[in-house]
Order: sequence, then C-alpha cells, then structure tokens
Amino acid sequence: MGVLKKFAAATGLLAAAGVGETLYFYNRTMKRGNADTDRTIKMAGTDWEKYFPLMEGRRGFVMAQPHRDVYLTSFDGLKLHATFFPGMGGPEAEECSQAGAASPAETAQMKPESAMSPVRKAVICFHGYTGEGLSNHIAIADYFLKRGYAMLLPDARAHGESEGEYIGFGCLDRKDAHAWIRWLVGECGEDVAILLHGTSMGGATVLMASGLELPSNVKGIVSDCGFTSPKEVFTHVLNHMYHLPAFPAIQGADLLNRKLAGYGMDECNARREVRKAKVPILFIHGSADTFVPCSMCDELYDNCASPKRKLIVQGAAHAESYYKDMEAYEKALTEFMDEVMKA
Repeated sequence: MGVLKKFAAATGLLAAAGVGETLYFYNRTMKRGNADTDRTIKMAGTDWEKYFPLMEGRRGFVMAQPHRDVYLTSFDGLKLHATFFPGMGGPEAEECSQAGAASPAETAQMKPESAMSPVRKAVICFHGYTGEGLSNHIAIADYFLKRGYAMLLPDARAHGESEGEYIGFGCLDRKDAHAWIRWLVGECGEDVAILLHGTSMGGATVLMASGLELPSNVKGIVSDCGFTSPKEVFTHVLNHMYHLPAFPAIQGADLLNRKLAGYGMDECNARREVRKAKVPILFIHGSADTFVPCSMCDELYDNCASPKRKLIVQGAAHAESYYKDMEAYEKALTEFMDEVMKA
C-alpha cells in the first residue's frame, strides 16, 4: 500500500504540474494584455532597432495622406477597428494634394500609375501577433500608397483598438477579414480590385481566408511568414526554442480555448485551407526565421491549389524579409500585382 500511495501522490503532482503548465502557457499566450510585444520580439529574434530610422523616415509621408478610423461589428459582436487610407485616386486625396500635404515630386510619382488603372485598387494589410494595423505597416504603406492603392489596416481582435479578450490566431481573424473585405467593397465600389497582405499571424489569416468563398473583388493574396496553425507554431516554439514538450500545455490550451474563445488550436489549418484556394497566392519567407520555420512556407506552397509564387529572402529573420531585401521583396510584389490585379 505504501508504494501505491506514493505512486498516487506522484501522479497527482504530475497532473497538478500539467494543469499549472497549461494555465501558465494559455494565459501568457492567448489572452489580451498578457501577450507581451517585447516578449514576442525577443522570441522572434529580429533586430528591429536598425530599421527604426527607415520607419520614421517613411512615417511623415504616410501620416500626411488622408486617413480615418473606421469600425465594424464582428460575427460574434466585437467592435473592430481599422485605419483607412482612401489612396491617391480619391476625392480626399485631391483635397490633400491641393493643401500641399504631398510634394509636387511625390504627386507626380503617384498620379500617373493611379490614373492608368481603370479599376480602383486597394490592399488590406493584416498584422502579426501582438502588433497593430497602423504602426506595423508604416514602411510598406509608403510602397502601396505611392502606387495608387487605397489601404485598410485593421487591428486584429484583442489587439490595438479592436475589442476582444482572446486572440484569434487567424482561425477567427479569417472571418473578420471576410467582413473587412465586404466593408471595403461597400466603401470603394463594386469594381474595386483587392489584394490581401498579411505578416506572421496576418499571413496565417489571409491563407486561412483563402479557403473561404471570397468575393470576386479579391484578386490576390500575399502571405509573409505565415504559419500553418496556432497548434503547430506553438509546438515548434516549445520544442525548439524552450526545449519543452508540447504535452500537456498545447492539448490543455486547446481544450480551454474551445470553451473560452470558441475555436480549437488546429481547427483551422492554413495547409488545409490553401488546398481549396482559388485566388493566386505569393508566399514570402525569411530563410533565417526561427519563430515560424521556413519549412512551413514550403509546406504551404506545396499544398496550395491556386496559381502561386514563392520568394525566400536569404538571411531574413521573422517578419524581416521586406527590410532585409527591399528590392527583391518589392520586385516580387510588383510582378505579382501586375499579373493578378489586371486579371
């Protein structure tokens, strides 16, 4: 009996430890306010400080363009926020230009391409885990705005000014993305051609959305370092970065999340969704990404059923590809958009 009692006590301790690990992981990872930006940056390992001068240099031009806050209600009743830039072709932009917000050189650079396009172009950019729509896209907004694109920059649920306690990790955010697409069509008109662009969790969002019945306005999808599912990316982080087993934290977090947030951690997997994709997809990833391994990009690309392209930026860490090799990134973007936005 002594041995059985000791065994039962040890089993109880292990079970308690498992519950404690699960709760610790879940609260730090899945809930608003506990998911810390600095901790995420440290885990991702990207040195952002060296890019701050570039971001600040572009901020002035971007923020001088007409923009406003917009809101919608999600399928489950959350108030979601985004920042909307109508682009250089809209009436607000004309007023801005006449007021002198853009220099003559910038105006000359932006108007011709915008004027050549018979269909208004727009891009919706989805940010990553613990990020925000506007602040995370200052650098690439310069690229899109100068090419005549309207821009919509949503804050994901449980991020920025959007409501929500539990992070969606693309599984819920793909439904929010569908709502933002419908909002943009209503705002810009039935003939608007839309590009979806996402980074990290945003990349997973647009890839998971590719399996939905998207409006015909969506002409292309760009995923930058998107992951397959929250279950798989956090299993990778626990195993390879913290050298910890995924069991029982992932399985426990899955049970909690189904009850509290309403979705399982592998319920929506981008690998499965791209098998149903009909919209062309450009996959971008950094070869030195240790947070979301580059092998996930290869796997997603191989499973994609729609027309596809892939760019691997050598030496780029997580979400660093645009900054590491801006020339290659913009070239790939431009070639992709020139093809799909005219389709």
